[in-house]
Amino acid sequence: MTSPRHTFGWAAALSVTAVLWSGTFAYAAGPGDNTTQPPSSEKPSGNVSGNELSAGTSSIQLSYPKGGKGGGKKGNLAPIDPNWKPPACWYEPAFTSKELKDFVDKDGGGDVGIHEQWFGKELWTDHYRDGKPADNFDLHEASNSSAEGYKDYNEGEMGRFWRGVAPDESDPKSWDCGRLMFWVDAGQIPDDPHAPTPKMLAEYAYDKVKVPDTEVELKPAAKSTVNLPTWAWLDKGTFKDVKVRAELPNTPLWAETTATPKSLHLEPGTADAETFPASGECKINDDGSIGTPYTKGKSKQDPPCGINYLRATNGEPYKLKASVTWEISWEGSDNDGVHQLPNGTFETTQDMDVQEIQSINR
Repeated sequence: MTSPRHTFGWAAALSVTAVLWSGTFAYAAGPGDNTTQPPSSEKPSGNVSGNELSAGTSSIQLSYPKGGKGGGKKGNLAPIDPNWKPPACWYEPAFTSKELKDFVDKDGGGDVGIHEQWFGKELWTDHYRDGKPADNFDLHEASNSSAEGYKDYNEGEMGRFWRGVAPDESDPKSWDCGRLMFWVDAGQIPDDPHAPTPKMLAEYAYDKVKVPDTEVELKPAAKSTVNLPTWAWLDKGTFKDVKVRAELPNTPLWAETTATPKSLHLEPGTADAETFPASGECKINDDGSIGTPYTKGKSKQDPPCGINYLRATNGEPYKLKASVTWEISWEGSDNDGVHQLPNGTFETTQDMDVQEIQSINR
């Protein structure tokens, strides 16, 4: 007997808990209603925790060849393209034949697919040991299909069982990777639109890029004067390329995503100000710096990058926003050269007090 799948209409989502014979359980939740939880007090980890399998955290390995260590946590870049999102789900290798057999023999349970959980040994042995088919929900077709069973966990075959992974299982798009765990021969990538690719790994790495804080040098540092320009610059040693490498174990797939600083954008925090240049966009210089450091005697010159406040603050400082645009590119195991991803920005805000003095010695 296999776990029942339930067909979900496009207009509404349905959450179902199915109770099967001999104390076995299967859980399924519809898009937008992923509230069904397994009978465990442990939070799903994305891997095997004890005897429980959960599809959340990926096995993708991250390293940081350049620009420090991000620790695999969420990055701090905001893509300029608001429609760009990191991948919602994908498939990746999980178990060898022996590993799955050992897992089931220990009466393991959990996610046999995203949003499909089998608790009870019979469900696993029916499909992966005894060759019985199981229902496979196809979100795109909004219908059930039959997944062929396996004999003795494909013992003696070279390859691995693959399963879906979704960083956020509440995302309706995670249902795109809802297939039951399936076999892929060694050295092969599954023929599926959500199979991993170098580009997918590059996009995954993009979401992990952590760039340095935007600490803009100002002269004067935090107090400006009406009608005297404030110079702004970034030293060439402050901002350097940041590179994140993502590799998917047990596949030949890898990608390196590189963030390169390109420009600094200044927003004075008030309409009573002018920026230099007028666009507020200070381009990066050939040596990697942005703007020009202030030196004595330049107080009345227009800076290549800076701000001129036209009205003093009155107890409440202006909020100067400084954002650095980073160009994002990647290359990977496709050996197809360098590709582009949407640029990203990182923004910080600092207080600016402006005083009403017409001249000052600096």
